[in-house]
Amino acid sequence: MGFAKTTPILRIFDEVKAREFYVDFLGFAVDWEHRFGPNMPLYLQVSRGDCRLHLSEHHGDCSPGSAMRIETDELESFHAELLARDYQYARPGIEDTPWGSRDMSLSDPFGNRLTFTNAIST
Repeated sequence: MGFAKTTPILRIFDEVKAREFYVDFLGFAVDWEHRFGPNMPLYLQVSRGDCRLHLSEHHGDCSPGSAMRIETDELESFHAELLARDYQYARPGIEDTPWGSRDMSLSDPFGNRLTFTNAIST
């Protein structure tokens, strides 16, 4: 029996703010987006490397305030990239954890917490 990668679904409330944060600031690309009709909630997938996230405006898909850890082997360069973008709502720092990883945590405009970490699982 095998299992594939997990794709988290994060609740969003404002398309413009979501794109500003995930695409313009974090550097994710929009892979696809869907609406059932005009003026209907947005559901889209963004990705960067092997990391894929689903963002949903649909009530009931998920709860705001989720937390996740995203592994990266280039935490320091990603950190420098984010600081260079001069995003007015976040200036994340890197924390050395007691368990030996280095983590960079930040919250999106909807209360979801993303922690990028150099702790690579095997």
